[in-house]
Amino acid sequence: MRFGPVETAQAGGAVLAHSIALPSGRLRKGLRLEPSHLAELQAEGIEQIIVAQLSAGDVDENTAAAQVARAVLADHPHLTMTKAFTGRVNLLADGPGIVHLDVAALEALNAVHPMITLATVPPFQQMAAGGMVATIKIISYAVADHDLDAACEAGRGAIRMLPPQIKDATLIITEIDGGAGDKGKKAIADRLSALDVTLKDIVIVPHEISALRDAIAKADTALTLVLTGSATSDIDDVAPQALRAAGGEVSRFGMPVDPGNLLFLGHRGDTPVIGLPGCARSPALNGADWVLSRVICGVDVTPRDIAGMGVGGLLKEIATRPQPRRG
Repeated sequence: MRFGPVETAQAGGAVLAHSIALPSGRLRKGLRLEPSHLAELQAEGIEQIIVAQLSAGDVDENTAAAQVARAVLADHPHLTMTKAFTGRVNLLADGPGIVHLDVAALEALNAVHPMITLATVPPFQQMAAGGMVATIKIISYAVADHDLDAACEAGRGAIRMLPPQIKDATLIITEIDGGAGDKGKKAIADRLSALDVTLKDIVIVPHEISALRDAIAKADTALTLVLTGSATSDIDDVAPQALRAAGGEVSRFGMPVDPGNLLFLGHRGDTPVIGLPGCARSPALNGADWVLSRVICGVDVTPRDIAGMGVGGLLKEIATRPQPRRG
């Protein structure tokens, strides 16, 4: 592609680089110039304009953006691409779920040529219907076909939308004297609803191993959530012990995300069990949201995965936390 000033009379078929105001209206940047446009410009005494002229083997910005979008989507469902406009295509979620990204492939795509760009939300970002997952932007007015082919091949199939797999859940709340009671059940129900999960049962029991054990054992939904009246402060505290007593296992206690440190994750048979931290009573984002959305969307969350959440895991400063003293 050649970019720069040319005589107006020689600009037929070129792409206008900068908007120009005329009595009949504004000629917008990106316009493919036709003879009628050139006549208007010359009538106003404009004998030179700045344009982009495509060379043999160049692909225009809209065609290129659409090709990149189709490549990264491959045949994956649950995502829709918008119509290309000014070299941009957006990828939108068809419904709720989380985003699965092949980060290495997307980095390779963006490394092919600086004029071919793709930006995404973070990996495993929770999305609602219509949310923008990614945007493809061709910065220049055209790119070489060999660069476009390389970018498409590098990023092929690199973006997927994972919809919810779990349909219902049980919330078990333990009570202590003077505790929070059932505060937070709406915030948790709203979290589940955002992922098309029905909160089938809310069970309130004393904060005792035996009572919680029985409630966990009786839960008949695809997901069990436990919200304790007293914070879980050790892997041998009431809630983890109750899960093990009910025949389950605890795979991880504690996570390097703040707020959200006091989460535990386990399972009873094929049913995942999440011990929610107290901050889950608030609708504000916390570490439990990251684990909950992945589990609901069928992603296996390992202890290594949770350990990796620490980078970027400082979600909110706590006002009451002691601050370093100034010297």
